[in-house]
Amino acid sequence: MDDLSGNRKDNAENPEASDGRSTPAPNDLVLRLEQKILELQRELEQFRNLENLSLTLNPDVELSEGYKTTKFEMFDGIGDPRVYLRTYCDKLVGIGKDEKIRMKCFIRSLTGDALSWYISQDPKKWSKWVSMASNFMDRFRFNIENALDVFYIQNLKKKPTETFLEYATRWRSEAAKVRPSLDEEHMNKFFVRAQDPQYYEILMVIENHKFSDIIKLGERIVEDIKKGMVMNYEALQATNKSL
Repeated sequence: MDDLSGNRKDNAENPEASDGRSTPAPNDLVLRLEQKILELQRELEQFRNLENLSLTLNPDVELSEGYKTTKFEMFDGIGDPRVYLRTYCDKLVGIGKDEKIRMKCFIRSLTGDALSWYISQDPKKWSKWVSMASNFMDRFRFNIENALDVFYIQNLKKKPTETFLEYATRWRSEAAKVRPSLDEEHMNKFFVRAQDPQYYEILMVIENHKFSDIIKLGERIVEDIKKGMVMNYEALQATNKSL
């Protein structure tokens, strides 16, 4: 009887589903429900804020009949805000120079943190496009001030699990974030100088060529290393560390 009652007690404290998995305790279920309710409330509040913004920001401005909504590149708060503003304005070239339309449409091009920033603002303070754009720049200027530099990309090394092509693609993607921007010639030189000796000594000969040519030669070097035709610098380093 004691064992039976003990088992019943254990089962009551740790109920199991028919498939053997533990079922969440009642308190856990309540917490999950409360969390879900809070998430739904936040989504509803955001929707209401968006709805209010669309009514309060230039409510007298109406898009012309037959106007097709421009497909904007979305800005999520990451990247260069100056580049984004230029891209956004270029998208609106076809509908004239009315800055009120430019301001009205701006919300349609934002997502993520950028959208959260926008809906937290008081739209009445933006009487002109320049004031909105200035506030936008002030909020996301951090992205520019903390942009990557050449010291970062010169220390960006190939991972053991990457092919040379994957590494070169990742490196170039990161190099594109460097400020001030690099032209093709400097990008190639910095890429070559970022390589370990077994790559650098060969690639330096064609650092003035196309980036695609550098990648092709890099892939050939990888094959030559596998065949033992080029010294494996990484293996040599590992050996020296173990001594």
